[in-house]
Amino acid sequence: MVSDSESTLVRIHVSPGDEHDAAHGRRSMAAPGASVGAHLLMGRAYERDSSRLPAESFGLAPVVPPKRNRTASWDYDREAHKGRNMVERVFNRMKHHRKAATRHDRLDETFLAKLQLIPIAIYLKNTAKNPISVNTP
Repeated sequence: MVSDSESTLVRIHVSPGDEHDAAHGRRSMAAPGASVGAHLLMGRAYERDSSRLPAESFGLAPVVPPKRNRTASWDYDREAHKGRNMVERVFNRMKHHRKAATRHDRLDETFLAKLQLIPIAIYLKNTAKNPISVNTP
């Protein structure tokens, strides 16, 4: 999933349960709407050169900690990496919807469509709780 805030979903991919997510994550790096120079917050599962180098080629700044056993480690922005839990919070909110937590759909397209509708439902629920006040003269 590529998200630029807690309520904005840029791109989402459905991957088989027996595949590693890194290959699908590399496809998401070229998502439309990704800003050049933006921080790309990734977990240690994406710390390989095969994930970091394409991110740099797309103009993104990868923020990923090296694995502890890596011989040639690098410095990364620890404060920026703390924001990675934002995507985890998006997943958590999506799992509150039963259709996302328990996948009963036979087709990937149906499941993906439901995953794309859930952030809209979350956004509408949040705006209903906090309506925007408009000052009229």
